[in-house]
Amino acid sequence: MYGLKHFWANLSANPGLVNDFPVQLSQRHRAPQQQNTPHNMLQIRLTGLSPHLQQLLTLFLLSSSIGLPLLLIRPSIAQPTSEPPPEVLPELSPDLPDVPATFPEPAETVDGAPRNPLELTEPDPLLPTLVIERPLSPQERSILDASLNELNQQAQAAFQAGDLAGAFELWNRELRLRRYLGVEAEVGSLSRVGEIAWRENQVTEVRVITQRLEDIQQEVEARSPVDYDLLLRIAQAYQSMRARDQAAALYETLLVQARQEQNLNRERQILQALGEMHLAWFDYPNASDAYQQLLVLAQAQNDIELEIFTLQQLSRIYQDNRQPEEAIVVQQRLVDIYQSRQEFDKISALKQLIGDEYLAINRPDLAATNYQEAFAIARSTQQYAYAGDALQRLANLYVTLDRLEDALVVYQLLLDVRQQSYDDFGIMNTHDQVGQIHRAMGNNGQAVSSFRRALEIAQRLNYKVAYFNTQIEELQAQ
Repeated sequence: MYGLKHFWANLSANPGLVNDFPVQLSQRHRAPQQQNTPHNMLQIRLTGLSPHLQQLLTLFLLSSSIGLPLLLIRPSIAQPTSEPPPEVLPELSPDLPDVPATFPEPAETVDGAPRNPLELTEPDPLLPTLVIERPLSPQERSILDASLNELNQQAQAAFQAGDLAGAFELWNRELRLRRYLGVEAEVGSLSRVGEIAWRENQVTEVRVITQRLEDIQQEVEARSPVDYDLLLRIAQAYQSMRARDQAAALYETLLVQARQEQNLNRERQILQALGEMHLAWFDYPNASDAYQQLLVLAQAQNDIELEIFTLQQLSRIYQDNRQPEEAIVVQQRLVDIYQSRQEFDKISALKQLIGDEYLAINRPDLAATNYQEAFAIARSTQQYAYAGDALQRLANLYVTLDRLEDALVVYQLLLDVRQQSYDDFGIMNTHDQVGQIHRAMGNNGQAVSSFRRALEIAQRLNYKVAYFNTQIEELQAQ
């Protein structure tokens, strides 16, 4: 402190200096920095004092730890011409620019990539002004929630009007502010907007929303106890915006937890979601694996409705993936269930599918049996369309096997079915097929008769008239 006392003693001996030296204090805004860095040091510019006094005052000010503001001392008295110019001390830090009280985000990040619209930090007028950091009160939450719902409606209106950019700008603002209402509310909004972004092929929006969901997932998983209900909602949000890898990984984690807790309803929900998601991506192996696990669960719980649903999904998967043996097993199981429930109207279509699968594995005998059963069941339930389809399959099979006589018998049955359903188009085509078989067998007279019956219907329908005339002329010319 000797330097400061000596300085004041010099000023007391020269009162003119005290009266004529105005002291100006200027507090500059600073960006936060680490302590004891050059940006936290004082910049001192002293003129009009002897070098010795300048050094004493500098040492005193630098010894303070309370962060004094910039001190500028400028003399208003004339300097003696005989005294050499005072020595100017080097600046202790670069001059800091004035900055506003708020910090607007730059248009781009340092690497030139677009900024994340969900991570902007500008103050928003929809948020209440808080003197201290604290959670929002129930009244403040209610007001904010209503304001965000209105914001969503404005975004929906802009979207309907074709202003896609304006709509997502509003939605992004909503998503930023939803954080203040808790992660549950935020996840729901992220899922809603993310699905729209996916449908509209907004790649950047999908990316930033997925990233935010991943951040929330990490936060939730780090809590104790873990909120598995919220994690399920996050997985569903991933699924809604087709973030398949993230959804599948989280679903698998939740499936393990559900089985540990013996939560059968949760296990069922997750397996259905996994099967649906994989099937939507045509990932048949993973989809069938999920539905097979669900089938085991349904049978263990004696849940017939769930079993029927699962078998239907597996039948679709095995058909599309060309797995006829597996398809036959699940389709026959469905037939057994429908028979036990006397739901015969659902059997004919399945029997035809089973016949198709037997054809695929080169078992025409079993295919024919299933087509015949399909026809009989459909006719008994007056499902004429199914009955006609079954007979058409059976007739085609006999033609392929060169069993033409059997084919003619089947086509006669098919004509009866078509007539009962008043299907003129089907009757015309059946006469055409019968005529072709007679022609192949050398029965030209019978072939002409069949083609003439077909021609009568063709003339009423004004369809394929020239074709049937040609068939008749060619046969008559022989």
